[in-house]
Amino acid sequence: MKFILLWALINLPVLLAAAADFTIGTTPPYLVFLKSAYMPCAGALIHPLWVITAAHCNLPKLQVMLGITNPADPYEKNIQLVGYEKMIHHPYFTITSIDHDIMLIKLNRNIDLNDHVKLVKLPDQTAPVNTMCTVTTWGYNICDSSREPDSMQNVNISVISNTECRSAYTSYTIKESMMCVGIVPGRRQPCKEVTAAPAVCNGILQGILSFADGCVLRADVGIYTRIFNYMTWIEKTIQNN
Repeated sequence: MKFILLWALINLPVLLAAAADFTIGTTPPYLVFLKSAYMPCAGALIHPLWVITAAHCNLPKLQVMLGITNPADPYEKNIQLVGYEKMIHHPYFTITSIDHDIMLIKLNRNIDLNDHVKLVKLPDQTAPVNTMCTVTTWGYNICDSSREPDSMQNVNISVISNTECRSAYTSYTIKESMMCVGIVPGRRQPCKEVTAAPAVCNGILQGILSFADGCVLRADVGIYTRIFNYMTWIEKTIQNN
């Protein structure tokens, strides 16, 4: 009996995640791995020449990798590695705030779209509360977090109201340009994840993770930039560049 209780305590994060429809190893074809000399980020391919991510991912020596499942595997096939021409963050973004945490990366060549690399749709309306979304990013082996992340993970969790989100993040101002996704405010599971995870709801990119005090892949509530609020800026930026 003691052994069973010990096993349950050790595996509690995994057991809790099961309620959030947690899966490993399925890479959405729109997902982008942004490798840098500092830390990696996630992004999403929205155009053969453009990737969207968080503005806090303005990183040195950036490499854009598409079609990748395991960044720690140097022999993985179907990867497209491409450079970039410019990074354009929202003009009102500052490093001291999570407001306007959105950035576009213009690639230096058109991506080859195929079974492993595809575009994600952008929204023409915001995702209502209770909409189910898939949040995807990479996790690290916490016993050896010095290596590249080696675990691609997806979790299906829902949009919560900004009122609920404010109760989870009392020290943050949750604005209408932000959305919150998750089911467990405040659990704070220990983990290390690649930042800027995209939230895709019914096949449409609705959010880019800006901040989470915990593990979004274990269903902790995260604060996301609401993509719909920035569609005019996205469209004008692409047209003008």
